[in-house]
Amino acid sequence: MITKYITAVSTAFSPFNARSGKTVRNFLALLPPNARSKMAIDVKMFGQREAEKPASLSLTFKDGKEMAMDLEKMKLKDIQTEVDRHSRTLRRVEELSG
Repeated sequence: MITKYITAVSTAFSPFNARSGKTVRNFLALLPPNARSKMAIDVKMFGQREAEKPASLSLTFKDGKEMAMDLEKMKLKDIQTEVDRHSRTLRRVEELSG
């Protein structure tokens, strides 16, 4: 996954919800070790009483585009595909501009 162009990650999930919590945790695990110094990461965890609340994942890229992922429908592979697609577009723009 190309994370060079991500400037902010915002997540909210319940560790007690196996489906959505697992997807968010796995996405956060894919971020490089130096991600905290290069991007703003905001993680909010719901309590056990809020376990049924839907999880959310929002990404902001260097060009200002914000992506809100639907974690009820998307799996980790789908999220990676969307992030890589936009990151490759930004890489092309960067290469063409010099």
